[in-house]
Amino acid sequence: MSTHTEHQAPQGREPLDVNDPTLTRFDIVREGARRDDIEIVHYEPQVQPGTKAERRLTRVVAALFLITGLAATAFLVVYIWWPWQYEPGRGGDKLYTPLLGLTLGVALLAVGFGILTWGKKLLPKEVSIQDRHEGQVDEEGRTITGQTMLYMADELGVKRRPLLGISLLAGLAPVAAVAAAPLVGGLISNPHKNNQMFRTGFSPAEGGQLIRLVREDGRPIRPADVSAGGQLTVFPGIDHGVSNLHADSPTLLIHLRDSDAQESRRANEKIGHGDYMWGNYAAFSKICTHAGCPASLYEQQTNRLLCPCHQSQFLITDNAKPVFGPASRRLPQLPIEVDSEGFFVAKSDFTETVGPDFWERP
Repeated sequence: MSTHTEHQAPQGREPLDVNDPTLTRFDIVREGARRDDIEIVHYEPQVQPGTKAERRLTRVVAALFLITGLAATAFLVVYIWWPWQYEPGRGGDKLYTPLLGLTLGVALLAVGFGILTWGKKLLPKEVSIQDRHEGQVDEEGRTITGQTMLYMADELGVKRRPLLGISLLAGLAPVAAVAAAPLVGGLISNPHKNNQMFRTGFSPAEGGQLIRLVREDGRPIRPADVSAGGQLTVFPGIDHGVSNLHADSPTLLIHLRDSDAQESRRANEKIGHGDYMWGNYAAFSKICTHAGCPASLYEQQTNRLLCPCHQSQFLITDNAKPVFGPASRRLPQLPIEVDSEGFFVAKSDFTETVGPDFWERP
């Protein structure tokens, strides 16, 4: 391709016929620029076609695009096949998120450096001056625009440097798959298998044995352990019930005063939860339905439960309905009763999903 430098517009020149077959594509591009009051004052390639410098830069850009493809492919492999479910200890699941971040970061950096190197080192240098103006586009203007786009494609050098086109396709195709992976991830591996979004540590054990409510140290709880107007955080009385393995299970057991308990029972009956309370006691999930923070600040005088993260407030005497803040769904209530030994047990698991999850998606 010829080198074009220092093009100056002649004074009083006549417009060129852009349909003249003797004109080069660059001649048409330059004519179109002049009709838009743009003067290309400097235009030259940075490397001469066919030189060692061009081949070296082509290999560098191609390598960066291939690294992009490999890293994006590694992201997909980790996303689909790497163990992601939490396990106690130091299992492979601890590397899941770091590996996703590493592979995606390498892919984005490589494609960024590849595009920058291509633009800064392989594309021609151009200096143009334009006067601001307005006007409608005619048929010749459309011809000029089309030829300009084709000329830009020529200057990219993909036809002359096929390695760039192949490496770009090989690099960006996996990146496109990375963008689509989270949207179709649920079709690859069901994230809610084994009913885990509707199952906590309070789910009855095999044989229908009900799960006791216990303190953080594992001791079961009797009604006398919570004074009127008081509250206590409880956990499922099972193995690892107080650990992160059952992080969705922390529950607030509240001993309501007589008048408040009557109001709460009436509210429960309106939604079919008439048997969820035991006496003046009610139990609600501590996992805020807005962002999953622990809603643990209980105000006795107003019977409101406050989440300290984003200030959501839930009215306990009205089915833990949100009355302030960003939360839009009430806290799930745990059905409770007292077993034959006088300890609190969960009559069943929560009948609504705990925490935000998919319920909070717009």
